[in-house]
Amino acid sequence: MKAIAITQKLPLDHPDCFVEIDLPDPVPGPRDLLVRVKGVAVNPVDYKQRQARKQEETEPRILGWDAAGIVEAVGDEVKHFRRGDQVYYAGDVTRPGCNAELQVVDERLAAKKPASLDFAAAAALPLTAITAWECFFERLGLSAGDLKEGKGKHLLIIGGAGGVGSIGIQIATALTGYTVIATASRPETVEWCRRMGAHRVIDHSIDWTAELDKRGIAAVDYIACFSDTTGHWANMAKAIIPQGKITAIVESPTVPDIGLMKPKSVTFSWEFMFTRSMFQTPDMIAQHDLLKEVATLVDAGRIFSTMKENGGILTPASLAQAHLDLEAGKMIGKRAFDTGW
Repeated sequence: MKAIAITQKLPLDHPDCFVEIDLPDPVPGPRDLLVRVKGVAVNPVDYKQRQARKQEETEPRILGWDAAGIVEAVGDEVKHFRRGDQVYYAGDVTRPGCNAELQVVDERLAAKKPASLDFAAAAALPLTAITAWECFFERLGLSAGDLKEGKGKHLLIIGGAGGVGSIGIQIATALTGYTVIATASRPETVEWCRRMGAHRVIDHSIDWTAELDKRGIAAVDYIACFSDTTGHWANMAKAIIPQGKITAIVESPTVPDIGLMKPKSVTFSWEFMFTRSMFQTPDMIAQHDLLKEVATLVDAGRIFSTMKENGGILTPASLAQAHLDLEAGKMIGKRAFDTGW
C-alpha cells in the first residue's frame, strides 16, 4: 500500500518532512476492520506525535487519527460490519494512522459513516465528536437527549472555534437544555461559533469573567476547556459554581494550582479520547455506539460536519501545510482531505 509517513525528524519546511512510501498491506486482527481510506482530517494530536519523535528513529511512522473509508475485509470475530460498509472512526494512537491507502481499526472504535456526508466531510468528525461527547456525557455527567435538565443553567465551552469546540457546541445545543456560552477572540471565530449554534460568545483573550459579569452571569454550572488549561485555570476557578464540574483536554506544561478549586469543592477531570483504545478498556464499544448516534444526528440535520475546508488531495506537501497551520493555532473548525487512493 501507499502511505504518507515520517521517516526521520525534520522541520516542516523540509521537503522530506513527509514522504510517500510503499509498505506491506496491514493484516486485520480478530476484531479489526481493514479499511480502504478515502477521506482523512488533521488534529493537534498529529503534530504532537510528530514532534515527539526521537531524532534517531528511522522506522516509518504513519500519522493521522480521523478517517472515513470502505471496509475491505473483516477479522474472524467482527460482529458489526461486513465488506463494503462505509465507516468513519478516529482509531487508536498506539497503532499506525490513517494517512495511508489501508488501515486496520478495531470495530469497537468505528461506526457506519453518516450517509449524507462524503468521505472528507465525514472524516472531519470522529476524533472531535468522541472527545466532546465524552467530555459532556461522561466527564461532566450531563444527560444526552435530556432537553429539560439544563434549563436556566450554563455550559461554558472555552475554545469554541477549534475542532472540538465546533462540534461540541453543536452536540451541546442539540442534546441538552443548557445555555451554551462559547469563547472566541477574532471576528471570524466569533461568527463561526454563532454558526455552530452557541447562544452567547465571549472573548477569551481578555478577562472573560468580566465578560460573563457584563451579561449578568455570576457563575457557570459546567466548563469544558478545549484550549489552554493552565492559562484559563484561575478564571475557571473563579467562574465555576460551588460544587461545579470542569473538564479539560489540553495537557499543561506546568501543574495548575488544584488548590484554587478546593473552596468550591469543584470536580476536575481530564478527557483523552484514546484512553479506551490505549488500555483496551472493557467499554471500548462505547465509541462505536456514540459515533452511531452522531451519524444519526447528522443525517437528521441536527448537527453538521465541521469541515471548514477541503484541502484537496492528500500529499506530503498538503499534509505539512496542515500541520503548520494547526501549530499556528489559527485553524477554524477542521481541515479534511480526499486521499485520492
